[in-house]
Amino acid sequence: MRLLAAALAALALAAPAAASEQRPTASELESELVCPVCETTLDTSNAPVALRMKAFIRERIDAGDTKSEIKAKLVADFGPAVLAVPPRKGFDWIAWLLPLGGLAVAAVAVGAVAWRWSRRGEEPAPEPLDPELERRLDDELERYE
Repeated sequence: MRLLAAALAALALAAPAAASEQRPTASELESELVCPVCETTLDTSNAPVALRMKAFIRERIDAGDTKSEIKAKLVADFGPAVLAVPPRKGFDWIAWLLPLGGLAVAAVAVGAVAWRWSRRGEEPAPEPLDPELERRLDDELERYE
């Protein structure tokens, strides 16, 4: 039963993704591409090159190109730095794995410090005072009360 529910959920999520690939919107692509001049996403950039890229995207959508085809043409013109999200292949996997590795290392470090801190023993009790010294201390304290 769980397997059937998981399969239905995967199909439900795959349909919008496939529709997005076949019929992308300009705003969707503009949020996934970066202006090569100001290095912000196209939807926030008003640089002349960004405006030309936006016009190109609209032309290609009207011509019936898919999302991947439009991105491939822009990558061919401007290089892979035009993608807001690096591709998940080859050397670019480092951009995906490095932050996760850093989080894992930080979690282990925090765990180790917490474990050491919790294992730290109680401070030893102070040694008892010499009876004569304790009597003198009590006498001095009584004078101030």
